[in-house]
Amino acid sequence: MSAAPGTTPGAPAAAGAGTALPVATARRTGAVLVAAARAHRRTLVLALVTTTVASAGLVLVPLLLGRVVDAVVADLGATGGQDAGQQGRLWLLFGLLAAAAAGTAVFAALARAQSERLGVEVAADLRERVVDRSLRMDAERLERAGGGDVASRVTEDVELFTSSTELVATVLTSLVTVVLAAAGFAALDWRLALAFCTVFPVYALALRSYLPRAAPLYARERAVAAERSRVVLESLHGARTVQAYGAQEQQTARVEVASGRGVGAALDALRTFARLSVSMNAAEAIGLSALLLTGFHLVRAGAVSVGDVTAAALLFHRLFGPLGVLLLSFDDVQRAGAALARLVGVADTEPPPAQPHRDVRHPATLTAQGLLHAYAQGAPVLHGVDLEVPAGGTLAVVGESGAGKSTLAALLGGVLAPSGGRVLLDGVDLALLDPQQVREHVAVVTQEAHVFTGTLRADLTLAAPGAGDVELLAALAVVGADAWAAALPHGLDTRVGAGAHPLTAAQEQQLALARVVLRDPALVVLDEATAEAGSAGARELEDAARSVLAGRTAVVVAHRLTQARACDRVAVLEHGRLVELGTHDELVAAGERYARLWRTWSASAPPAAGGSTGHPGVTGRQPPGHPGHDRAWVVEG
Repeated sequence: MSAAPGTTPGAPAAAGAGTALPVATARRTGAVLVAAARAHRRTLVLALVTTTVASAGLVLVPLLLGRVVDAVVADLGATGGQDAGQQGRLWLLFGLLAAAAAGTAVFAALARAQSERLGVEVAADLRERVVDRSLRMDAERLERAGGGDVASRVTEDVELFTSSTELVATVLTSLVTVVLAAAGFAALDWRLALAFCTVFPVYALALRSYLPRAAPLYARERAVAAERSRVVLESLHGARTVQAYGAQEQQTARVEVASGRGVGAALDALRTFARLSVSMNAAEAIGLSALLLTGFHLVRAGAVSVGDVTAAALLFHRLFGPLGVLLLSFDDVQRAGAALARLVGVADTEPPPAQPHRDVRHPATLTAQGLLHAYAQGAPVLHGVDLEVPAGGTLAVVGESGAGKSTLAALLGGVLAPSGGRVLLDGVDLALLDPQQVREHVAVVTQEAHVFTGTLRADLTLAAPGAGDVELLAALAVVGADAWAAALPHGLDTRVGAGAHPLTAAQEQQLALARVVLRDPALVVLDEATAEAGSAGARELEDAARSVLAGRTAVVVAHRLTQARACDRVAVLEHGRLVELGTHDELVAAGERYARLWRTWSASAPPAAGGSTGHPGVTGRQPPGHPGHDRAWVVEG
C-alpha cells in the first residue's frame, strides 16, 4: 500500500486521521497556550505587573477602610474633645484611600489593555499556524475530515477563542486578587482567614459536580457546531445540485436537524452551568455568615478590633466579584478551551517531511500500476487500473457517472494517495515526492477554478511568483484570454474575484489554464476543466485547453467526447475498472462501450459548439453523497 504523497510508506498516521482532524489534550493545549504567551514576553510581563498592582489596590482599599473605622471609634471614645493627632491620622488614611482607589483604577485599565493585547496576539499566532497547517495538510486527510470541520476551526473556533481574550484580564486580576486577599485575611487574624475559607468546600463540591460534565458538554457543543457548519456549507456549495434534483426540502430538513442538535447541546451546557450559579450564591451566604459570626465573638473577646472585622467583611464582599468571575468564567473558559483544543489539534499537525529532490523530465512519462482506491469506510471505487501515457502524449478518460473518472484523475495528479498500486512520473513514485514537489511537476485543473480576491496579476503569479508582465500577458494569450484581460479597467492591476470585477465561468477557467502555462509542469490533469463554460464558451475553452496541452503529457477527464477524440488514446472506465483502451478510431470500430457512448453523444451534441453540458452517459456530475461530488482540489497549477 502506498503512502500519501510527501510521506514515508508505513509511517503511522497522526491522531485523528481516521475520520476527523485531531483535538489536543488538555495538557497539550495548556502547554501550547503558555508557550504562545511566552513568545510575547514584553506584553506578558506588562500584563502580569499591572495586574498584580491593580489586585493589590483592590485588597488595600478594604484594609484601609478598616483602619479608618478603628480611627473613628478611637476618636469618638476619646475624652476631652477631639485629638488633633487622631484627626491628622484620619486625614492621612483618607488620602491613602483616595490614592489607592485612583491607582487601582489606572492599573486595572492598564492590566485589562495589556491582557487583551496578549490574548489577541496569541490568537493571531494560533490562527496563522492553523491556517498554515491546514493548507499544508494532504488533501485526502482534509477530504476525510470534511469541509465543515476545517471551516469551523479556522472561523468559529478562532473567533470564539479571540472573543474570550476580553475575559483574560478579568480572570487574571481576579485570581491574583483572591491570592492577595487570602494574605490580607491572614494579616488581620488567622481565625478570620479560617472563617473566610468556609466558602471553598462549597465551591469545591459545586465544581466537582460541574467540571466532569462541562468539558464533554462543551466539546460536544463544538463538534455539533462543526457538523452544522458542514451541512450549511454543503447546502450553499451544492445549491445547483440540490436544485437539479429538487431536494430543497430534504436539504432544509438536514440543516434544521443539525441546528436542532446545536441548540440541544447548548441548552445541556447552560442547564449544567445554572446549577453551578446556584451553588455559588449558597457559598457566598455561608462564607459571609461565618465571617460575621466569627468576628462578633472575636471582638467580644477583645481579640480583634471592630475595624479588623469591618475590613474582613468588606474584603470578603469585594471578593464576591473576583470569586464569581473565577467560577462563572468556567462557562466561558470551558467553551474557549474546547475551541482552543481543536485549534491546537490542527496546529500540532506536522506537515509531511521534506523528501530529497528528484528530477523529472518535461514532459514526462506517466505510468499507473495496479491502482486501487477506496474512500474512508466506503466500497472500492477503482480496481487494479494499469495505464501508461508516453512523454508528450494525451490520454482521455471517459465513462458514465460514478465510473471513477475523477478519482483516477486525483490519483494520477497526486492529489489522493492510492489504497493500492502506485503512480510513476518519469519513473519516480509520486509517494516519494513531498506535496511541494508534486505540485511543481503536476498541475490539476478541475471544473471549479478558484479566483482569489485581488489583482489579476496576483492571481496569475500564484503559479509563478517571479513572472513579469511579458510572461503574464503571453500566458493569457496562449489560452485566448488576452483580449478580455486588455479590456479590463486597469489591465493586470484590475481587482477581480468576490466583491471586485466579476469574471465569467469561462474566464475563470482560462485564468486557471493560464496558471498552468506559467507553472509549465511535466504533467497536466484536466478533470472536466471546461464543463462549467456551457455551450457558448465550450469551443473557446477547448481551444485553450488544446493550446495548454501542446507538447505536455496530459490526462483529460472528458466532459465532451470531442475532447476524447482529440486525444492520442482513450481509456474507458466502468464501475472502477478499465474496460477499454485505444485510439478514438479503434474504439469506435470495436463497437463496444465507447462506440455506444459516441453514438449517444453524436446524436445529441449540437454540431456547432460540440454539445452542451450534461449529455446522457458522459456527464461528469456525481449524484449527491458520492465521494467525488463537487470536489475542488488544491491549486490548479
